[in-house]
Amino acid sequence: MTIADRSFPKAFYDDPDFNYQDYWSGRSYEHQAEVIAIRRLLNRQLFAHAVDIGGGYGRLAVVLAEFAARVTLVDSSSQQLALAEAFLASHPRITGRQMEAANLDFPDESVDLVTMVRLLHHLPEPTAELAEVRRILRPGGYAIIEVANIAHALNRLRYLVKRKPVPSVALDIRSEETRQRGGIAFVNHHPQSITELVESIGLRVECVLSVSNLRHRLVKKALPDRMILAAERVLQPKLARIQFGPSLFFLLRR
Repeated sequence: MTIADRSFPKAFYDDPDFNYQDYWSGRSYEHQAEVIAIRRLLNRQLFAHAVDIGGGYGRLAVVLAEFAARVTLVDSSSQQLALAEAFLASHPRITGRQMEAANLDFPDESVDLVTMVRLLHHLPEPTAELAEVRRILRPGGYAIIEVANIAHALNRLRYLVKRKPVPSVALDIRSEETRQRGGIAFVNHHPQSITELVESIGLRVECVLSVSNLRHRLVKKALPDRMILAAERVLQPKLARIQFGPSLFFLLRR
């Protein structure tokens, strides 16, 4: 893999005390659940050029390489792109570029597939970033957008007990301490709000999957990964109908 464009100011994921690659240690179920979702949504299609926006060290870029002749890993963090050089050393068809998601250095209508996974939860108001996705996608191109789901089943129960509606706007879920010290935004979105937003900028929702449905620590402790993942594979399309899981994967088309 080659890396380009390293002249950006430091991003949150440049923090030397936080290694995002280490964060995924011990999270095999969550990672594999997302891989299952991406492979299901892409369904053996082949693309010329895929772009993984906010792709970090390349965790999912290697999955996109199964479906695209060329993959560009985009991240605002120089630290993540440095980690990607080692992680993706054996993947010459993946190139890393440092960019902001709201200002992508790609020509209009030049990309066949875009993914944006675990990025919207840092974007309280993602209109600019999603508009960029639409701009760079060729007509008929696809995007996979992951949404941290404020309306997941457990949250709906919590709000029901409190006799309050589930918020329709992005909800800041940071601790008060994190907010006070100006930590990175961390929000959950309502799937209906995201649906309305993507449709308003010219993207069509083709499919939705409910992902990481069995992420509860007690389930993960009681059952082996292979058993949980077998259930996850079956449940993703079925539970999407009731927006069950904490993470929803949207397949969009321009």
